[in-house]
Amino acid sequence: MRPIHLPALVALLAGTAMPAAAEPVFNRIASFPVAANLPAGTDPKSATSAEIVAASPDGNTLVYSDSPHGGIGFIDITDARAPKAGGYTPFEGGEPTSVAVAGTNVLVGVNTSQNRANPSGFLATVAFADRSIAARCDLGGQPDSVAVSPDGSLVAVAIENERDEDVNDGALPQMPAGFVVILPLKNGAPDCASLRRVELTGLAEVGADDPEPEFVSFNERNELAVTLQENNHIVIIDGSTGKVTGHFSAGALALEGVDAQDDGRIAFTDTIEARPREPDAIKWLGTDRLVVANEGDWKGGTRGFTIFNRDGSISYESGPSFEMEAAKAGHYPDKRSDAKGIEPEGLEVAEFGGKRYIFALAERGSVVGVYRDTGAAPEFVQLLPSGISPEGAVAIPGRNLIATVNEADLVEDDAARSHVMLYERSEGTPAYPQIVSVEKDGHPIGWGALGALVADPAQPERFFAASDSAYGKAPTIYAIDAGSKPARITDATIVTEGDKPAAKLDIEGVTPDDNGGFWLASEGNPEKEVPHQLVHVDAAGKVLEKVTFPAALLEHQTRFGAEGIAKVGDRLWIAVQRPWKDDPKNTTKLLAYDLTSKEWGAVRYPLEAPPAEGAWVGLSELTVSGDDAYLIERDNLIGDAARLKQITRVALSNLKPAPLGGDLPTVSKTVVRDLLPALRAQTNGYVVDKVEGLAIDRDGNGFVVTDNDGVDDSSGETLFFGIGRMSDQSAALKN
Repeated sequence: MRPIHLPALVALLAGTAMPAAAEPVFNRIASFPVAANLPAGTDPKSATSAEIVAASPDGNTLVYSDSPHGGIGFIDITDARAPKAGGYTPFEGGEPTSVAVAGTNVLVGVNTSQNRANPSGFLATVAFADRSIAARCDLGGQPDSVAVSPDGSLVAVAIENERDEDVNDGALPQMPAGFVVILPLKNGAPDCASLRRVELTGLAEVGADDPEPEFVSFNERNELAVTLQENNHIVIIDGSTGKVTGHFSAGALALEGVDAQDDGRIAFTDTIEARPREPDAIKWLGTDRLVVANEGDWKGGTRGFTIFNRDGSISYESGPSFEMEAAKAGHYPDKRSDAKGIEPEGLEVAEFGGKRYIFALAERGSVVGVYRDTGAAPEFVQLLPSGISPEGAVAIPGRNLIATVNEADLVEDDAARSHVMLYERSEGTPAYPQIVSVEKDGHPIGWGALGALVADPAQPERFFAASDSAYGKAPTIYAIDAGSKPARITDATIVTEGDKPAAKLDIEGVTPDDNGGFWLASEGNPEKEVPHQLVHVDAAGKVLEKVTFPAALLEHQTRFGAEGIAKVGDRLWIAVQRPWKDDPKNTTKLLAYDLTSKEWGAVRYPLEAPPAEGAWVGLSELTVSGDDAYLIERDNLIGDAARLKQITRVALSNLKPAPLGGDLPTVSKTVVRDLLPALRAQTNGYVVDKVEGLAIDRDGNGFVVTDNDGVDDSSGETLFFGIGRMSDQSAALKN
């Protein structure tokens, strides 16, 4: 063989196309319910929460503050994909507000205020080894944020002494004023006797006599940055001397192209006049720049985050761009949009693989935005699903991990609990979002609450979905292209009547009418005077006909009505979600409406028994493929409590409707797919309750979508995923 000389080899390699190395991404790998960490003997339905989180020096333990239950919790993440309860330390008569780690200790800010006029609190030292409270330092006020310097020599606490929002509309001043305390650390323990109090009065243009420090953050020089949220101000303190070395206003920002109306529709057409940023969380980017999350808590909130130079000049302003990324993924909270939009509140900054990342947590949007710091305008990387209301985050770069905690605990509503989420940076592709919208007229198509799904009979991997009553002022049909990853919402058609958005619709089912239009199943609610009805619309969404349920049905009605619709020849089949007053226990109806004769009929469908006290089981979808009707049958349980999310099949030959008012035949069903494993595996989050859409495309492939409730008391996560050919589902269940 003739040898290849080095110059020739170099030339050969240069001319060979080499695949570029994929940039690692963050994906959620585990979700831990905070209630699983409650002390033995505690009522499992006790309100609990995770608000601020920190990590042990070895990165194997997380610790979080639990304000409602009055303690701090520990989570063992030695196996990050299988986190375990790691213990709990209660504080009798105190409310932990924040945690930070100093060597082998956890430092905890504990609020003991009897009322806002008489604030008090202490800094507790808790030993990692045995979770015991080793010491306390009186702080002289109500603590909020706690931070430890990178070299472990100092701890700082923001003493907020927060205002009462119900007094004079929350106007400042409301004494006593807040301040910052700095304590030296010796082997991770605060030296209480050397506590230094740093006064912040006289600095801000707003409420100068009553500063309310919110968040503190150290840089490598032991300089402390402090946000005064209501005062709309930022202060820099020399940690070693306690002297204020700089301060500046956070300024104001006007916004265009946002949705500022809580009106049951998403429309990015509003303008907001300049308002103060009112920053919450703050983090250093090196030693010369600062990033703040502009939550707003009084008159402000500009929906994004800002990067300041240390002199107060602006290096970058996100404006509504973060909000638009959330909106693309269906995380826009219309019911709480107004001033704060998605409400950025928490932040984390860390280096992974030699690159600095900013993690922006949106409390109302229930999502985390990941950005790469470039030194100029940060580069948007991806969105992470977070659970409801993410508040705090901690990065563990040595393990390629980041953890977030979401504070909302909806136990009183039998809904989602507070969770801790773990994400790993590794090679691959983002698992979330699974469906996004494209831009139309310069803004993303706003969407959410997908309660219905149907395949386009003409094209594979193309679907139509509809929003339910979460957006009742703009009922909408969406076109979906599932041929890309993530799937894309490519168009939106508002259902109209008399040139206005149709009123009193709760679309829970959609099916093509074979002429380019659709039949819609609208779930009624007699308590809100919303009728149970079928609605026929043309391709432009214009209402052509309304068919109200007949009196023979309505005399037994409840608010749990139509949850799926399919057209078979000249007949519409409609699934009723739950038993009505005339249905035997654990049965519901499949209604039939003859488009030619206008006659109604029905059969009974046998539901599984509820799996737990207080739970219910019902239908969420009906679609037809080949010789069978397929249905989603589910419970209303969420997270670890979920027990039943399945697809069943009923042969069309078995659907022989009987007249209403008499005996109805009961159909037999076959379970063809347990969806619980797929729901757990999609993004490694908790199981969502509302699996509401099922469609089978022209090639026989099934797709499932979940309803995110319009991000109202919901994580906002929408799962949209394929389950393969429906002809293979029985085998999948057996396996």
